Amino acid sequence: MGNITDRGPTARELADATPATRDRYVDLLRVASLTVVVLGHWLMAAVTADGEIGNLLAVVPGLQILTWALQVMPVFFFVGGFAHALAHRSRPRYAAFLRARLQRLLRPTMVFIGVWGVLALAVQLLVADAGGGLTGAALRLVTQPLWFIGIYLAMVALTPPLLRLHGRWGWGAFAALAGGAGAVDVLRFAAGVPYVEFLNFALVWLAVHQLGFLRADGLIRRPGLLAAAGLVGAGLLVAYGPYPLSMVGMPGEKVSNMAPPTLALLCHGLWLVGAVELLKGPGARFTARARVWRAVVAANGIAMTAFLWHLTAMLGVYGALLALGIRLPEPASAAWWAQVPLRLGAAAALTALLVSLFRRFEQPVPAPTPSTDAGGPLAALGITLALFGVLGLSMTGLGGLLHGHTATLVAVRVTAPAAVAMALTGWFLVERAGRA
Repeated sequence: MGNITDRGPTARELADATPATRDRYVDLLRVASLTVVVLGHWLMAAVTADGEIGNLLAVVPGLQILTWALQVMPVFFFVGGFAHALAHRSRPRYAAFLRARLQRLLRPTMVFIGVWGVLALAVQLLVADAGGGLTGAALRLVTQPLWFIGIYLAMVALTPPLLRLHGRWGWGAFAALAGGAGAVDVLRFAAGVPYVEFLNFALVWLAVHQLGFLRADGLIRRPGLLAAAGLVGAGLLVAYGPYPLSMVGMPGEKVSNMAPPTLALLCHGLWLVGAVELLKGPGARFTARARVWRAVVAANGIAMTAFLWHLTAMLGVYGALLALGIRLPEPASAAWWAQVPLRLGAAAALTALLVSLFRRFEQPVPAPTPSTDAGGPLAALGITLALFGVLGLSMTGLGGLLHGHTATLVAVRVTAPAAVAMALTGWFLVERAGRA
């Protein structure tokens, strides 16, 4: 790439240095999927005049069908599987692979946790009723998107063994994970086995991740069939099974397709993966344009930072409106819909400001490739701690830092301070193992 200064290469320099063999469409899918998630979160927030946060999909249930197109997290995990397969084959030592894959994920995440942890402590020390209104909602909700980080950590950690299974069994490895997800739902809904549903956090998302391995080896040859099978399967499960229509979690639901994931969500993932694969040709031609590719490269360089801070920006916009005494219209009313472009524009502007402050933590710091894999066990311990810490914090929120608020992670009670400690310790161990 030529000489790189301390500032790091620009998006234009990175774009111009892109090798011809790079699959640019995958990078477009990564950016597009995160963008859809961010916009979806902004749109779904139905904040009332007294600062309570609801869900637009609960206010207007007819909109839930849109989640069949807009719940695109499976696309991101599918792309992750493709990237992890290529990365591990080029860097097979476990500790070095983990550090290389996680640096641009864990560093900005730990900065986010640190900044919000300090803010949460200050609010709880200085504000008498920190648990109520928009402030309390912010402390509860701002860490919820971290569940995605935790699942992604598990995918990275399990890439080496699952890639070996893929190399031996191909589609059979995917079928085993998908079959396991179906068996879990049978045990959950038909037999009432307690806690078994939590296994699908691994089985469903790892099955989608496995599809990325199949793409890396050119084994998804009939994407139309995959999309049709997934769409029909999801439709039948929702129509005749215990599964809700929405592919995102809804408040008050007895069953959610997301938490824990269900077989219906896996079918939804199949339909999306097949659909984006059908668009691979036009997508490749689109990203071959110089300006488009530079925009994709620039967006990929800040994508994780924007994802981490987008809820902060949204809550900041609503907080400013309430502080200025601007009465918020009733969610889903005509006035509410008329304000949507203004709220989205304000949230985007505030997100851009936060990205400008924190984007430097997303830039990778090079480290020498170790000559042995002696740091592998330390890296495995580190990613396990980081995974449980980040998942735990996504469930506890930051509202109970001073009062010992707990949440149940699978069958284990965790507190926010313990989750923060595990996440930070895990990050430190992964960094140390990767530099060993």
